[in-house]
Amino acid sequence: IVANQRAGTPVGTIISVEHLFYNVPARKKFLRKASTEAGQISAVVQRYALAYPDRRFSFVNDGRLVFQSTGSGDLYDVLVKVYGLENARLMSPVGNVALGFQLANQDDPTAPTGLEQDDALALDVDFMMVEQEPVAQPASGSQAPSPILVFGYASVPTLTRANRNNINIFINRRYVEDRSLTHAIVQAYHTLLPGGRYPLATIFVTIDPRQVDVNVHPQKVQVRFVDERAVFSAVQRMVRRAMLETSPIPDMNLPQSNERGQHGSNPGGSSWSGSEWDSRGWAARRQQILNAGQRPLDLPTRPATPQAEAEGVDVDLPSAPATTAFAQPTQERRMANPADDGSTAEPATPEPEERKAVVVEEHVPSLPPLRVVGQVGAMYIVAEGPEGVFLIDQHAAHERILYEKYLAQRYGTEAGMVPQQHLLEPLTLHVGHEITGLVAQYLSQLAAVGFTVEPFGGDTFLVRAIPSVLSGQDPLRTLEEIVNALAGRRNLVGEELEARMVKMICKRASIKAGQLLSTLEMQELIHQLEACRSPRTCPHGRPTMIQLSAGELEKAFGRI
Repeated sequence: IVANQRAGTPVGTIISVEHLFYNVPARKKFLRKASTEAGQISAVVQRYALAYPDRRFSFVNDGRLVFQSTGSGDLYDVLVKVYGLENARLMSPVGNVALGFQLANQDDPTAPTGLEQDDALALDVDFMMVEQEPVAQPASGSQAPSPILVFGYASVPTLTRANRNNINIFINRRYVEDRSLTHAIVQAYHTLLPGGRYPLATIFVTIDPRQVDVNVHPQKVQVRFVDERAVFSAVQRMVRRAMLETSPIPDMNLPQSNERGQHGSNPGGSSWSGSEWDSRGWAARRQQILNAGQRPLDLPTRPATPQAEAEGVDVDLPSAPATTAFAQPTQERRMANPADDGSTAEPATPEPEERKAVVVEEHVPSLPPLRVVGQVGAMYIVAEGPEGVFLIDQHAAHERILYEKYLAQRYGTEAGMVPQQHLLEPLTLHVGHEITGLVAQYLSQLAAVGFTVEPFGGDTFLVRAIPSVLSGQDPLRTLEEIVNALAGRRNLVGEELEARMVKMICKRASIKAGQLLSTLEMQELIHQLEACRSPRTCPHGRPTMIQLSAGELEKAFGRI
């Protein structure tokens, strides 16, 4: 130190890096290309800008301004600088971001955690949690767990990347690389993204410093939690909640005529409001259409007699938003005479007293009210809504309905069993000697999703019961697909394996492309899709519908 005295300097701090390792050739030769090193430095600066949006960060490389944040204190403004305006518009807020930063600046933040809230999405999230490595548990008699505050931004399912590099996690505003929390964010998009695609996310976790150990990595980029499962669940639930509440319906990629007003609004949604298409105009016009002869479909409830069920009148509409009812359309649900197929059907719906067990918590409808217009190519349902025209993939929509039916029956009831169709004469399944032992190992998992299978010697198994949704289908073909998946993905365990099997069953049981539907069947399908928690994607992450907004129609026809 030459001198220690006061000196006048510009506001802020400038860090200059030049002639790096100039006098250390042994280190200098291991430096990568200048562009690569500059990219890594830029990533570090951007992470600091995300962690401290109230500070303005600038990165200058060879005299050229590469990155500069605004310092406005709004995290969304930093996202615009990092990802660009178009991508930032497709980022949905997770939790209360402004309040999150306010509490994060306090020494002892106190805020409701994702676990303490009355989580109406618990049924849709808990089943996805996989077993983590054992972690240290608080000693018995210790005080109540400290609150865990989760907030930030995450991309809607239409904005994805091919890797996890755009998932940024901050613990108490310090950037960390945590595989468990990254997995929690990815799992929050369960059934919302196609395979091999990952979201963009900037998530902040504020937690009592005594509950986290930051001294497990030389660069402090890895941490350990006292209660790792609590943090995992809090992050997963909050991101999942944001996705289900704010994810937009994909549009048809026509030129946008409206700019996004506020970044807190529903991204991707149409803001055009003409007299015939706004909420009031649509409600009045829809009522006039219905009163003119296109009455709402007053479908009967599930028949109590087997004769009525055999006639194909097998529907069950929800009586309130809190009740999630699922039923296949008439043509797909029609049951053959037991004398013809050698099977006896168990009641697929409990009595009214038992029905209360499958009722899940009330949730806000995710779709607007839709009116069926028709069917295109025996593949897509055309519907009209308050925001324009919707094209619905009948196969993907029915997959989503059946998938959530399984969730409600498997995880929303005390017994945790799905309805089965018991067979008078068992089916014979040959799996091959090389995987006989593997199939025998997974008999309990097959039973959990509705298959009653027992060994019959050699490589042969007897199938004595199948899931009721496969009635009228080829259950052996579905079982063969599941067995092949077990052989190819031996690392799948627990609920992850069960979810994969359920997806296969729902794909096989759902309406096929090319199947003609009556107006009643299309209306029933839409009613049940409206009752789903994640109606915008099928279980595999494909969209169930796309939207052509009223504004886009007006612009395409030259009216505006």
